[in-house]
Amino acid sequence: MMAALEILNDRYQLNAKLGSGGMAHVYRTLDLMLQRNVAVKVLKEDYSADLAFRERFRQEARSAANLSHPNIVTVHDFGLDQGHLFIVMEYIPGTDLKTLINERGKLSVSEALELMIQACQGVGYAHRAGLVHCDIKPHNFLVTPDMLVKVTDFGIARALSTISKDEKSDVVWGSPHYFSPEQASGLPPSPASDVYSLGIILYELLTGKLPFEGKDSAELSRRHRTEEPVPPTIHNPDIPEQLEKIILKVLSKEPSARYRTADQLGRLLQGFYETQFKLPSSNVLTGPSALGVTGVGQVFKAPATVEQGAVEESVSVEAQLATPAESRPLINEEASKPIDWFTWVLGIMAFIFLMGLVPFWIYIYQMIGR
Repeated sequence: MMAALEILNDRYQLNAKLGSGGMAHVYRTLDLMLQRNVAVKVLKEDYSADLAFRERFRQEARSAANLSHPNIVTVHDFGLDQGHLFIVMEYIPGTDLKTLINERGKLSVSEALELMIQACQGVGYAHRAGLVHCDIKPHNFLVTPDMLVKVTDFGIARALSTISKDEKSDVVWGSPHYFSPEQASGLPPSPASDVYSLGIILYELLTGKLPFEGKDSAELSRRHRTEEPVPPTIHNPDIPEQLEKIILKVLSKEPSARYRTADQLGRLLQGFYETQFKLPSSNVLTGPSALGVTGVGQVFKAPATVEQGAVEESVSVEAQLATPAESRPLINEEASKPIDWFTWVLGIMAFIFLMGLVPFWIYIYQMIGR
């Protein structure tokens, strides 16, 4: 592939293959015009002639290009050369979250939360932009050496405006280990579908295991739809009880029983993180670096129009895990001020002086009256 496509559009010099997916190869590439490294995703030859796959590839480029966020991979360009469609994206050094899990087995609670809060930031931003990712899995989260998380691969993302609640599909898109029960049933996805998939990733980060395994996609689909997951504390007793409750709620079969958006889940995890590790509370969704945690990347603050329900969830967790500020004794600031004795003495002396003049004026008055 590279021998035939060493340079795309007389600009992008393919240097090394970074990986391959179901539809495309990804290369580390030098942008000859700007002299910077980028990542180029090239649609595989088998799919290049298929109009449906070509359109899906274009959709990925359009969806991601409209999203500008520190936790989402930036799309720079899109083109066609020598019969191959390609997407030019920012180059992210590091690895993907699945590789990190395979290497580490399971992560500590603090590490898992730091990564998941960032993942929720990126996916939550897409939700606010009117997109459902539909293929949330650890393979689609890139992790830099300083532990900054970037969401990628919006190849099957759906615009909320195009989703009908009555639609039914015989073709199930997504990854069987991570898709939601409604996706497994061919029902329309929603932001809560992405939340379910994020819950599976969090489960896997904390335990090193998936909640559902199966010999094929049909069995996995059935288990997502009908079986309850093994509580994560069975695999990792160090998981706090409150965090386990959050995970199990996220993995509810009914979308309405989960948190509605990734922002809402992110706020809840943020509140738990702050109270668990005794960090200052915050009313905005921020990256762990804003909380004084090392090794985490950029910070993004959600706009003031975030759903009220998300804020209420975060507050309720803090109320359960920490003493609310309202219950602390108030200090009477006036009573705590020191007494200004000098002013008091001057005042008393002035009063005595004035009182000493009273007999003098009475004497003068009597003399005038004679």
